[in-house]
Amino acid sequence: MAAEGGGKEMNEIKTQFTTREGLYKLLSHSEYSRPNRVPFNSQGSNPVRVSFVNVNDQSGNGDRLCFNVGRELYFYIYKGVRKAADLSKPIDKRIYKGTQPTCHDFNHLTATAESVSLLVGFSAGQVQLIDPIKKETSKLFNEERLIDKSRVTCVKWVPGSESLFLVAHSSGNMYLYNVEHTCGTTAPHYQLLKQGESFAVHTCKSKSTRNPLLKWTVGEGALNEFAFSPDGKFLACVSQDGFLRVFNFDSVELHGTMKSYFGGLLCVCWSPDGKYIVTGGEDDLVTVWSFVDCRVIARGHGHKSWVSVVAFDPYTTSVEESDPMEFSGSDEDFQDLHFGRDRANSTQSRLSKRNSTDSRPVSVTYRFGSVGQDTQLCLWDLTEDILFPHQPLSRARTHTNVMNATSPPAGSGGTNPGSNGNSITTPGNSVPPPLPRSNSLPHSAVSNAGSKSSVMDGAIASGVSKFATLSLHDRKERHHEKDHKRNHSMGHISSKSSDKLNLVTKTKTDPAKTLGTPLCPRMEDVPLLEPLICKKIAHERLTVLIFLEDCIVTACQEGFICTWARPGKVGTSELLSGCNLLTRKTFQLLLDLIDL
Repeated sequence: MAAEGGGKEMNEIKTQFTTREGLYKLLSHSEYSRPNRVPFNSQGSNPVRVSFVNVNDQSGNGDRLCFNVGRELYFYIYKGVRKAADLSKPIDKRIYKGTQPTCHDFNHLTATAESVSLLVGFSAGQVQLIDPIKKETSKLFNEERLIDKSRVTCVKWVPGSESLFLVAHSSGNMYLYNVEHTCGTTAPHYQLLKQGESFAVHTCKSKSTRNPLLKWTVGEGALNEFAFSPDGKFLACVSQDGFLRVFNFDSVELHGTMKSYFGGLLCVCWSPDGKYIVTGGEDDLVTVWSFVDCRVIARGHGHKSWVSVVAFDPYTTSVEESDPMEFSGSDEDFQDLHFGRDRANSTQSRLSKRNSTDSRPVSVTYRFGSVGQDTQLCLWDLTEDILFPHQPLSRARTHTNVMNATSPPAGSGGTNPGSNGNSITTPGNSVPPPLPRSNSLPHSAVSNAGSKSSVMDGAIASGVSKFATLSLHDRKERHHEKDHKRNHSMGHISSKSSDKLNLVTKTKTDPAKTLGTPLCPRMEDVPLLEPLICKKIAHERLTVLIFLEDCIVTACQEGFICTWARPGKVGTSELLSGCNLLTRKTFQLLLDLIDL
């Protein structure tokens, strides 16, 4: 990174960067946007978001992406690093009036080459279920805005379910829906199901089952994002009040909390094994929180403005073994980490089998990334000296699991993952004292097995399991209702719901009183991470960061979705650009035959 006052170097847009595994390169021909390629005026618009799904169409190119820009929503075949983007042929394009798409999510369980279920949240509070392959609109939830009038901030399908989905709003409320049920023609009435520190959960009172099934009220201010754990059992929420709250989704128990250094938290993600959570927000920091210990274990400073997205890279990690005989797995198991379509699942499986005792023959270095309103991309490594500060580092023989099947270029330090802590500084070069676990409910547990509270009475437990079960794997026939109008009306309709139902036991948290506690340790009390790379990659604030098998996808508020090829994964469009016309045609013909 250039020093302050570096002038042109500081403002130059980077098109490539190098890490220990090699060179990442921006593929100019693989950039997606609105078909006319005119930069979008982002003033007053909701963030550009990108969602991916694979429809398994047997052609080898089943990836599809959806993105929103202003009032527009696009659905394309995603060709990634293989071929140039074709912006002239969107599979589906929708333009909305009176509202804007704010977020969206595919149901991966039900996706096929003939049909895919896509949920879209809107700035006026509605949620739409569409099929961009069949170009159908099957349902519109909260159509009359009787459930919530505020902007939808996050929408996701419940893991393992074909019908349940969760919606968060800027009102601070979350709602659990079932696609098979209607919303009703009057404002819903609720009854309290569960209440705890700064949260409450209500069920919908109705003679017949209707949406929403559950209403969560969490913290104060907007609920900016939520994320399910990899096993689907826990839910991490970040709010404008600066709190991370982690719940057991089934039993509606608060597992633990964390407070930002200052300002609101805007984004959250889980490590592939579910052991760590990373958040980012208005304090310009990334914060790493241990799920098992319920405490902050590190902070990262590299951004110069709000952090808008954090994400783990499941395809790049480092496996260390102190003795070849102690490696828990065959050579084929290790090769699975380097090759194959299910590499992310293999990595997650290996991480989940990690031994938590003092004997650690196999250890893991986590890679995650962040993007922010400063237009910078940062990559971070979470290494042994941070994860296990009180255990001596063994002299380990190190392997690096990266996406590149070829050896790294000479001089890149390709075999050293940086686990010696070169990229991490601790105040005063001393190991911080152990921190007690952060605030949580007296009966909340540390481990997954103990998360379900024994003090919960049977009525509440049965009520939660009725609505929030994650074991719905039976595919039901879909009864598509009459299509709603695409440009639905956004008129303000009064709600008769009682304000008393929104009362939550909220404790006004004084930032001065939380600073220096396990809830929000001081900067000098936890290790400070430095980014591996910190590069300016856009003109407008960044809103998307997604790690795929052969590339990294980013997007900015101008509406440009960019593809960064991983080391050794050069796009065919880049290869073709250096060939003459005859060679390009021959090479493209060979590629088409390979695809077939």
